[in-house]
Amino acid sequence: MNELTDRLEIEDLKESLHEVQTLLHRHERVGDDDDALTLPAEDLAALRARIEHLHPADIAYVLEALPLDERLIVWDLVKADRDGEILLEVSDAVRESLIASMDPQELVAAAETLEADEIADLAPDLPEGVIEEVVRALPLEERANLRAAMSFEEGSVGALMDFDMVTVREDVTLEAVTRLLRRMDELPDHTDQLFVVDRKQILRGSLPLGRLIVSDLDLLVSAVMVPEGVQLHPADHAEDASRAFERYDLVSAPVVDEDDRLIGRLTVDTVLDYIRESSSDSQLAEAGLREEEDIFAPVIASFKNRWGWLAVNLITAFVASRVIGLFEGSIERLVALAALMPIVAGIGGNSGNQTITMIVRALALDQIDRSYWRKLLSKEIGVALLNGVIWGGLLGGIASWLYRSIALGGVLALAMVLNLVLAAFMGVAIPWLRARFGRDPAVGSSVLITACTDSGGFFIFLGLATVFLL
Repeated sequence: MNELTDRLEIEDLKESLHEVQTLLHRHERVGDDDDALTLPAEDLAALRARIEHLHPADIAYVLEALPLDERLIVWDLVKADRDGEILLEVSDAVRESLIASMDPQELVAAAETLEADEIADLAPDLPEGVIEEVVRALPLEERANLRAAMSFEEGSVGALMDFDMVTVREDVTLEAVTRLLRRMDELPDHTDQLFVVDRKQILRGSLPLGRLIVSDLDLLVSAVMVPEGVQLHPADHAEDASRAFERYDLVSAPVVDEDDRLIGRLTVDTVLDYIRESSSDSQLAEAGLREEEDIFAPVIASFKNRWGWLAVNLITAFVASRVIGLFEGSIERLVALAALMPIVAGIGGNSGNQTITMIVRALALDQIDRSYWRKLLSKEIGVALLNGVIWGGLLGGIASWLYRSIALGGVLALAMVLNLVLAAFMGVAIPWLRARFGRDPAVGSSVLITACTDSGGFFIFLGLATVFLL
């Protein structure tokens, strides 16, 4: 049932995007400026009506799927009181384009609709003058919360926690707690438990809402509450917190300082957002991209994002070409080498990427102790040898049959084994070395492993062929 509901929601979202695009594509160009668009009043009204019924996250999805000129038309139709929520939902690259189109007063108004922890998420992309004005406009408590949230390092629990939570004392009755909840307009999002504190805000435990509902209202909170099993600290890494949420199926968790005073909470929606962003960043880094990119970004912006690792790839490709150049005479004398050498390099690259993906993931989960690297290397080389013997033998047999040369097939099989071993070694060594020197193991890993297996594969295969066949 849940899968069906999710599928219907995705289809509805795609239909909404299609309707928005259809309305936008009925525009007329004005003047000589190809980027200037105008829409008839009835189309603007239809667009506004369609957008008003969408959730902020769905509007963010629509904005990310539109070129800049069409994106700004839709953005201008969004109600001002929703600007802040939508800016939080869109990708960093798209957020920059939206903020660039807003004047300082609009940005201040958008930020003032958000909670302190949400403003802190938005702060790095806002002009300094806007942040100062927002801080001055906040109540003292919210101002202190904002400064606290902005003081924590990116990727820490403190930078992700929110300050909106419900606390109760352990010496009050459950009836008093229910009266407190009824006086509230609404509970903070993802409230599955109330936090029990003393007069100094020291965390004593938690009161799950399920227990509150089924327990006798005459009982004291102390009789029903449970000791808090998972406590986070603001300096904890968000990766560790996300693993705790996954392991213990948490909806929320308290954040306490060094004196066990409750200062905030972390919720599952924030953790899921962090996991999604981390996964996206890791995929981009493996491909050599510096950051997430607006698919409709200007050419020069995309160039700046991509050129670094492309330059590295150019150098490695040149090295591979020179390796081939060393054996031009061998290739001229035995043309079959030119047809077979991409197979050796390609299989090695694929195997190396499999190894490096497993290692980077294990490093991200903090599963590899320093003493385990040798065992890990031995295991990966063993897998490479087994794959090399099986698939190298198979491809060697096929090559022997195609080219009527058992020696050529044997050289191909041996080259496959050796290149797969090289791929396994480099698949472990590259992330290990980057982690050892404090670098992100994922960054450019795909580029580096492909460079090693291409150059190495060509050298091994052509070298063996030169020695044994010519």
